[in-house]
Amino acid sequence: MVSLFDPATAGALQLNNRVTMAALTRMRADEDGIPSALHAEYYSQRAGAGIVVTEGTFPTFVSRGFEGQAGIANADQQAGWRQVAEAVHAKGGTLVMQIMHAGRMTHPSMNRGQEPEAPSAIASGTITHTPAGKVPLPVPRALETNELPRIRDEFVAAARRAIDAGLDGVELHGANGYLLHEFLAPSSNTRTDAYGGSPEARARFVIEVVRAVVAEVGAERVGLRISPEHNVQGVIEDDHADVVATYDALLDGIKDLGLAYLSILHADYAGEFVAHLKERFGGFVILNSGFGKVTELDEAREIVEGGHADAVAVGRELIANPDLVRRWKEGLALNVPNPKTFYTGGASGYTDYPFAE
Repeated sequence: MVSLFDPATAGALQLNNRVTMAALTRMRADEDGIPSALHAEYYSQRAGAGIVVTEGTFPTFVSRGFEGQAGIANADQQAGWRQVAEAVHAKGGTLVMQIMHAGRMTHPSMNRGQEPEAPSAIASGTITHTPAGKVPLPVPRALETNELPRIRDEFVAAARRAIDAGLDGVELHGANGYLLHEFLAPSSNTRTDAYGGSPEARARFVIEVVRAVVAEVGAERVGLRISPEHNVQGVIEDDHADVVATYDALLDGIKDLGLAYLSILHADYAGEFVAHLKERFGGFVILNSGFGKVTELDEAREIVEGGHADAVAVGRELIANPDLVRRWKEGLALNVPNPKTFYTGGASGYTDYPFAE
């Protein structure tokens, strides 16, 4: 039986264990979006995770979703990520960048005054935190068909910068209500061109982005994150038959590539749908059950040792326990995460959680 603490290989990625660090919003970058020495310290502290996945990182300033988000949009940001990669590698870790276009989940106060862009001109119906306080997210601008190659190429350029910065791979963010996920769901995609109207059409743009990034950096360094039926940030997928058809079309459109991994977020991690997705993908699968829910050791073991996935994605416990894998393996007591410092900036609640003695 496979153990949670066994090594694994996912494409070109070498995992020392099967506890991976989920992409976590921490808001520690300045307005320029350049990762700092503080980022390097934070990620290298957690290098004991099988894969360390970075926070969602914006490929262009119009796609930045929140204050303090780091980017991969230019050479200065690339140089910042290089020092992060070097620090993680010095600790024996594997570092993957999550590339995230926020789509409609941004505001002009976050993205240098630009109009948010999305598949359709439909607001998320949610609020965001801005320097002026909480405000509703605006109605985005619907992307024209002839603009989609630009968006695709922005993902490609971001992936190229990430790999050139020395990261081991990239994870394309197709989950949690951001741009790629917005294309997949009929609640956020009402397009009438070739990219909307049917499950196959809604999956088309995500397939094109994945294939283009693979052509640039190699499938063995590319993962995809999805969250079907998660129903957050206004992206509602409540017709199960449509969801199955959409994600089947997506996975069928990329199956021949041999991606490094597929990362799935789904509450029913042991259910038939997740098993179906795993089989349909046919490769290395990372799984977790919650967004804002703590993944404890028992659940992590069940996911991997119960055969539901090849590895588990863990969030909050890795915020509070940089040496979580050792603590879980040796049965050591855990630090308790402090949500009040998740998004506050600075070292407090970021790099000052103690390691076990």
